[in-house]
Amino acid sequence: MPSSRPAFSKDPLYQLLRSDDVTGFNAKRATGATCDLRGVDLRSLDLRGMNADGLDMSGAYLREADLRGIDFSTTRMEGVSLRNARVSGVMFPAELSAEEIRLSVDLGTRMRYNPLLRGR
Repeated sequence: MPSSRPAFSKDPLYQLLRSDDVTGFNAKRATGATCDLRGVDLRSLDLRGMNADGLDMSGAYLREADLRGIDFSTTRMEGVSLRNARVSGVMFPAELSAEEIRLSVDLGTRMRYNPLLRGR
């Protein structure tokens, strides 16, 4: 279960995102670098262009983040909070209902779904 408070990780790739260096983050991921974004604080960041393929962002806080155009279709997003995030053009995991996404954007609720149902 995610912590009720967002974490500030020392993970080098997380630090790139916190420094608004999405290009550097993507470059490191392209070399095979991994990162742990579970439960981290990504509030108010401009993450447009981020390669989210296969990431585990469970429990992350994305309040007021700019997520426009990001493909999260293969990203774990259970427990993510999107309060007032910019989500135009975002591709969410197929298991997430539109209502679950709307509630998270409008009210900040944590998104709930079962990623084990993927491919059913």
